[in-house]
Amino acid sequence: MNRDCHRLAFVSPTFLFPNDTGGKIRTTNILRGLKDGAFDITLMGPATAEQRCVWSADLARVCDHFVPWVPRVPLPRWRRSVDLLGRVPVNVAADRSAAARRVVREGLQAGRFDVAVFDFVHAAVLRPVRIDAATVCFTHNVEAEIFQRHADQSGGMLMRSIWASQYRKMLRFEGDALRRFTQVVAVSERDAARFLAWYGIQHTSVIPTGVDLDHFAWHEPPAVSAGRPPTVVFTGSMDWDANVDGVRFFIENVWPAVTRRIADARFVVVGRSPPRSLVELGHAAKNVRFTGFVDDVRPDVHAAHVAVIPLRVGGGTRIKVFEAMAMGCPVVSTAIGVEGLDVEDGVHYLCREDAQDQALAIIDLLGDAETRAGLSRRARECVERRFSHLEVARAFERACLRAVETAASRSAATGGEPLAQSSPREGVT
Repeated sequence: MNRDCHRLAFVSPTFLFPNDTGGKIRTTNILRGLKDGAFDITLMGPATAEQRCVWSADLARVCDHFVPWVPRVPLPRWRRSVDLLGRVPVNVAADRSAAARRVVREGLQAGRFDVAVFDFVHAAVLRPVRIDAATVCFTHNVEAEIFQRHADQSGGMLMRSIWASQYRKMLRFEGDALRRFTQVVAVSERDAARFLAWYGIQHTSVIPTGVDLDHFAWHEPPAVSAGRPPTVVFTGSMDWDANVDGVRFFIENVWPAVTRRIADARFVVVGRSPPRSLVELGHAAKNVRFTGFVDDVRPDVHAAHVAVIPLRVGGGTRIKVFEAMAMGCPVVSTAIGVEGLDVEDGVHYLCREDAQDQALAIIDLLGDAETRAGLSRRARECVERRFSHLEVARAFERACLRAVETAASRSAATGGEPLAQSSPREGVT
């Protein structure tokens, strides 16, 4: 270890590999960019012996040291349902683990870290009672807002009630947890404004969403031909409720209008673990295919003529937007799909809210190679100029250094006593 480096502990509630969710991709890109910079990095997270072996090279690229805990055994559905009755939101309860809390507590006590970063606000459930270091929460979205939007979009009274209950619990947990961090990192100015308005959080740094421009190389959009029929693609983890809701809405309300005008159009859904009911809906529709998990989304995106992001709920920012733009695939999205991203409708993508407008935009793009090419070039230029993942990592590094400086100032103000920050109140942890 370079003795001039600060020491950073990074607590991830999930194993980062494979990179099959937006959160994992964002976190991994930032850690890769931080490596060999201002911090010596210790990553703490769940991992089996097999995962540590299979992904050892990838772990070495994102951290200097890896401290694992034994993952929790997945709970049966009935047991997970019981968590709906608990004090904390279900995604917080899912990360609560005695083994994880012990490893994090002992690791932070032994490590003499300058800063401890917790990935996602629900990772705050793993915080020790005392931390003698600066603390940073990396928020990928406003968690309470996601639950609120699900409650607004749910059709039945029971589901609205469940989502509304989860929203109230997350509102309490999120605000209580964030107020205990030295620094909060948000992924958009909009999220930072929401943290201020809802929770009074002023100690927020904003980093942009970034993309690995070398990995997601640009290709000229393909021509529509007999061998390559007009193709629309969606990428995203299909075990995430926001993606399931958006794809279901698209298949039921948008896709029929597209295929009525373009009979040979194809819709490809790329992402792990689609629910059976959604796959059956796709099979009943025309020319819809689910790939399930893939090792690499790039071939499917490069083969498509349009990428769609028909999200109606969700939070934070969508990495899939910049990945598609970097690869040259023209994007049609709802406002929520590009929320928090500094891109311009009609220049870098097409924003369409209702089903009819989405369908018309897709039909027009599939039939107009020149418009596809223009969007493709301008979008790639935009992400190249402002959204490289290396630039994002540097911004994250600066936020962590500010947290260290803030903690040192507070310690000096108290006469040099070690900085101690309490965890959220009993019942929250």
